Amino acid sequence: MSEANDHIVSSVDAGVMTIRMNRPDKKNAITGDMYARMASAIDEANANDDVRAILFLGTPGAFSAGNDIADFAKVAMTGKRDSMSVFDFLERIIMAPKPMIAGVDGLAIGVGTTMLLHCDYVVSSEASMFKTPFVDLGLVPEAGSSLIGPEIMGHHKAFELLGMGAGFGPADAKEAGFVNRIVASDALEETANGIAQAIAAKPVEALKLSRDLIRGDRTPVLKRMQEEAVLFGQRLESDEAKQAFMAFMSKG
Repeated sequence: MSEANDHIVSSVDAGVMTIRMNRPDKKNAITGDMYARMASAIDEANANDDVRAILFLGTPGAFSAGNDIADFAKVAMTGKRDSMSVFDFLERIIMAPKPMIAGVDGLAIGVGTTMLLHCDYVVSSEASMFKTPFVDLGLVPEAGSSLIGPEIMGHHKAFELLGMGAGFGPADAKEAGFVNRIVASDALEETANGIAQAIAAKPVEALKLSRDLIRGDRTPVLKRMQEEAVLFGQRLESDEAKQAFMAFMSKG
């Protein structure tokens, strides 16, 4: 098994494909290979009629620390991008035809938060922290979050989260509208899996039609993600970003 497969573990049970980020030593910071494996797992779920819902999990204390900063720093210093797999993953979650559920314990940083905006149901532990420090890193929001964020939580909350980089606790995230339920850490996975299985057990066609009506046309969100990606790529090579990455890496 490759390292990327070790870091992304997927399994299917009771109509639910669970996709787990499994790099606890790095707080589930996501590499290009991990994005590619998650995109592939989502494709597998979509092609399997026995899979009716997708559940994203991390590990205790860390859903995801966001994109691996070492990957960002490499692009900033060399201008070379080894992979576009992050955009493949983002496209999959934006256009996902099947319900997506997330169970979040601990850190949900950067894309660890923005991916939740595309999920249909999010369970958070009482110990979670949601934060998108894009501007502090000299970057801009991603994953279509600059469009869908204000739609979900309003301009002021979205600016606080995505522009100011403020940390949201579970109650803040629930009030903002991207967390449905808060539970104790030791009940998180059982609760999230139970909800995913309950969703998977519903009449498939009726749920699909209802979900499509609720989510609406996702084309504008995909277009915004692509617009953000252009700016994000430019910002990765900016002096502001280089200085922020060097400061971050020096702390390690």
